[in-house]
Amino acid sequence: MDLAYIRAHPQHLPTFLTHQRIRETPVTGGSICTASRLTLDDGNSLFTKAWRGTEPVPAGFFEAEAAGLRWLRAAGGVPVPEVVVALPDLLALEWIDPGEPSPAAAEHFGRELAATHRAGAEAFGARWPGFIGSLPAGNDPDRGPWPRWFAAHRLTPYLRMSADRDALGPAEVAAVEGVIARIDGYGGAEPPARIHGDLWPGNVLWGASGRAWLVDPAAHGGHRETDLAQLALFGGAPHLERILAAYNEAWPLAEGWRDRIPLHQLHLLLVHTALFGAAYRSAVRTTARALL
Repeated sequence: MDLAYIRAHPQHLPTFLTHQRIRETPVTGGSICTASRLTLDDGNSLFTKAWRGTEPVPAGFFEAEAAGLRWLRAAGGVPVPEVVVALPDLLALEWIDPGEPSPAAAEHFGRELAATHRAGAEAFGARWPGFIGSLPAGNDPDRGPWPRWFAAHRLTPYLRMSADRDALGPAEVAAVEGVIARIDGYGGAEPPARIHGDLWPGNVLWGASGRAWLVDPAAHGGHRETDLAQLALFGGAPHLERILAAYNEAWPLAEGWRDRIPLHQLHLLLVHTALFGAAYRSAVRTTARALL
């Protein structure tokens, strides 16, 4: 079983896996999907993802990820693994040998991320249904302006989910509602950029080639500051200041961008309270209050 055959007959891959016709080695895949490395007869490898949950895979889940990966790859900026197989319940990608981050790789990543963002988008949102983790993300194309779109599609839905699941209390809900009410006052509105959309540090794959790769996107037309702000979450990306400096040299950021970091981070933190509960409550509270 070689890569050429898989490319020509992607629909056969699940059958070969079921009957153990391909060497399969489990690798880290996160909380939503199981992941494996497939070693093919010609020496090539693939990275595969399959739905982990007991519930059926949400309709369009893997198709949305595949569309986002292809869209980001077409930008010609940060490298993105090639989509080899995209089926309703399985995704197979080009295998990337992992490496270690370095200052030089971080600077290269910053410049390439600016190029990805510069490729732009037709509108905020995307042509495909969106997901962030296992949750739906409103992707209906919208001309903006960005603050209104961000409040309606990236803050309010996850605030409501979090409140409904008792992951946030009245104080946190009030703080986020205060941010939403002031959304036009934070500035920095720009035309839609081509963004990853879920760019916490775990979704940057540092490759053995000395380049960083984008993986696991929630890709859409959004604000470029969102990707940069998310890189600072959960411990921050390695050599973050090198990334930001190189990015800002390639495509200078708007005045006040550092002050808006909490605004852009608030979306992903609300996704975490909606998905994982009250463990992220204090982070939402601190981030929202920093903006008031």
